[in-house]
Amino acid sequence: MKKIIILLSCFLILFPMAIRAEESTDTNVEENNDTNVSLAQNAKSAILIDASTGQILFEKNSHEKLAPASMTKIMSMLVIVESIEKGIIHWDDMVTASSNASGMGGSQILLETGEQMKVEDMFKGVAVASGNDAVVALAEAVAGTTDEFVKMMNDKVKELGLKDTNFKNPHGLDDANHYSSAYDMAMIARELVKHEKVLTFTSIYEDYLRKGTSKEFWLVNTNKLVRFYNGVDGLKTGYTTEAGYCLTATAKKNDMRLISVVMGEESNGLRTSETSSLLDYGFAQYKSTELVKQGDVVTEVQIEKAKNQNVSIITKDNASILSKKTEKMGDITYETKLDKIKAPVKKGDKVGTLKVKEDGKLIKEITLTVKQDVKEANILELYGRYLKNMIIGNIKF
Repeated sequence: MKKIIILLSCFLILFPMAIRAEESTDTNVEENNDTNVSLAQNAKSAILIDASTGQILFEKNSHEKLAPASMTKIMSMLVIVESIEKGIIHWDDMVTASSNASGMGGSQILLETGEQMKVEDMFKGVAVASGNDAVVALAEAVAGTTDEFVKMMNDKVKELGLKDTNFKNPHGLDDANHYSSAYDMAMIARELVKHEKVLTFTSIYEDYLRKGTSKEFWLVNTNKLVRFYNGVDGLKTGYTTEAGYCLTATAKKNDMRLISVVMGEESNGLRTSETSSLLDYGFAQYKSTELVKQGDVVTEVQIEKAKNQNVSIITKDNASILSKKTEKMGDITYETKLDKIKAPVKKGDKVGTLKVKEDGKLIKEITLTVKQDVKEANILELYGRYLKNMIIGNIKF
């Protein structure tokens, strides 16, 4: 077991752990750039990344701006699911299809104008069958108009710090000035797979909408790897005349999730086979070791003037290390730096960082937060605490 040193603002804590550090941070993705291997030879651009760290395992013209076709819906689904989490819409809400939605061309779930369907079912129609009509109906439910929804999509692009993308619609049909890149698609997909409920839809190979009615609709996943590649549980295909055949795929094996993107393939068969080769390469060459789980308790502190003074400090996100299977692990140290914490504090608020070093080199910073909301004590509670501390001779607010 390795000795991991945690430095708090005013004292040292030593404890043993058998974990490794992650080699890259969310804001500074380390690139491996294995461009010498024979992968994605027919694609105009391609990329393979580790979903946990964002580390690039392979890339080819990954920043070339190309038409993304229905891979656009990766961002649409991200905006929709975040809107659900914010309470703007809900999974069991009924959405009414407008004439704009029902009139969409390309892949559809055959919505009729005025037809009502649950958000959950429409989302399934997007995730599995790439329904253009469904994604437009959901976009209107979230933002009122598709134009406002597209603005939300592009705002999210900026928030993620992506430079190669501009969306003009939520579905991906060819449109002037509508483009993205393999790199940006991978990073958007990386954000989407953090919402695990999405994968319960994108992993479906076949299902039905309106089951048991005269309008029953058979859904078949456009991503055939969901059925034929072990571990694939998403994500989104795309095809238009301008874009060619595209695929963003994600697969998980042995606690390692990979995301691959191929763009501009000449056929469905090529996008499937070259995606399979990318994933095969990643799983054969690399391994992932868990660093911390989201919610791991790092320490406990007392917060003055808080309703409950004893507060657990936890890791905000999961973190892991990606390394080549032949790579040797170095010595790991942890340094915890806590901010000055004052009530009130909400769970999710940053209260410090956990710095991870390998052989003395900083390789990862993990955000720390509180385990639960910390409310400020009222005047009566503070006074009662004051009297109690006077009695035991330890005055402390």
